[in-house]
Amino acid sequence: MSEVRISAEPRTDFGKGGARRTRRAGKVPAVVYGHGAKPRHISLPSLEFAAIIRKGGLNQLISVEVSDGSRELVISKDIQRDPIRDDIVHADLLTVRHGEKIITEIPILWTGEAEKGGLVVYEIDDLTVEAEATRIPETIEVSIEGMAVGTQRTAAEVQVPEGITLLTEPDVVLASVTVPRAEVVEETEEDEEGEAAE
Repeated sequence: MSEVRISAEPRTDFGKGGARRTRRAGKVPAVVYGHGAKPRHISLPSLEFAAIIRKGGLNQLISVEVSDGSRELVISKDIQRDPIRDDIVHADLLTVRHGEKIITEIPILWTGEAEKGGLVVYEIDDLTVEAEATRIPETIEVSIEGMAVGTQRTAAEVQVPEGITLLTEPDVVLASVTVPRAEVVEETEEDEEGEAAE
């Protein structure tokens, strides 16, 4: 995943009041941590940061250029949002280095179509992997092409890109194909009618 840049400012106004003032100024309070270093408190431009996360997701590699002249290469470890407006209200950013491997979640990109007449039930949305911090793919493709009713797709069947280790347990069900509920109800009613006739 390519790296994007964002400017930031050191933050010295802490606590709930400080965070509110930071947000009122159009910025997101954030903490940068990792590699045993003391956590750094910074603020990021809200709209620009939200656009980066919307486009690249949590695994987007970000070069944070702080106004004091320092620079940090990070990924978003945790994003907190306002439950009503869905605005980003706080971010935890993890410092990473080129060549370093980290454990993270990668969204599944579903492809293909199951057998006609089947209803696909998606059990999970992400896969846990170990990957080089600067080479994390945006998504991992999982195909449901031709899956028959009554079958499942498990993590053991996923092909991950070279250099990535899948940590999700092999027997975890990612998706299954079932009979649509309406058909099940109709069949049950027909069975009951048949039994009554007998």
